[in-house]
Amino acid sequence: MTKPPDFHVIDRSECEALLTAQHVGRLAFTFRDRVDIEPIHYVYANGHIYGRTQYGTKVNVLAHHPWIAFEVDEITALFEWRSVVVHGRIEFPDPDGPPEDVERFGQAVEMFRTLVPTAFDANDPTPARELAFVIAVQEMTGRAATIGGTD
Repeated sequence: MTKPPDFHVIDRSECEALLTAQHVGRLAFTFRDRVDIEPIHYVYANGHIYGRTQYGTKVNVLAHHPWIAFEVDEITALFEWRSVVVHGRIEFPDPDGPPEDVERFGQAVEMFRTLVPTAFDANDPTPARELAFVIAVQEMTGRAATIGGTD
């Protein structure tokens, strides 16, 4: 007899391991009565999510409503998966702004270059994505499913 799938909470260390191992997640944000969700490339390190984007509607909305949700999944089968949801505030440090912004922009670029070494330079594969962002993780939850064994 096959056991039913086991759905369970994963602890913070498992959540962080999943965030570190993956590099594509989904950024969710709201404006008025609309929720949007967009896939993004990212790097997770030291309680922060670092990424990049380009100017547009998303950035305009986030400038006024910076509270976000961010999700990452690892799926190997219908009942074999792990998922992490992060809540936090997104910020776009200004490379020409005050010293603390310049420092945070440089840190975001450095972190993102661990994923795309030529990001933000002359050989950048996506040069229109000139904005770096940082999400300070304020809340993190994770869930998983595993397939039950046989008796």
